[in-house]
Amino acid sequence: MMAYTNASEVLPAQLLEAIQNHVDGAYLYIPRKEENRRRWGEGNDARTLLRARNAAIREKYLRGTPVEVIATSYCLSPKTVYKILAVKDTG
Repeated sequence: MMAYTNASEVLPAQLLEAIQNHVDGAYLYIPRKEENRRRWGEGNDARTLLRARNAAIREKYLRGTPVEVIATSYCLSPKTVYKILAVKDTG
């Protein structure tokens, strides 16, 4: 979760004043440096959990479970299940 930081607590006064000349009182998002960016799911287990779920879906399908049954058990649409089955997970 992203927390707000008061710019007056972290920026030099001269830089804060220059920014205020452009966006006085507005919220400003400062993106991460490219080398510090993280891919989706790297900050938590979401990516790992989805891989495990998708592997389980593929396994059930290979064992003969109908797509409609898989979709219902995972609260997904059949179309989503077909998309999962079409992708080869390379880890």
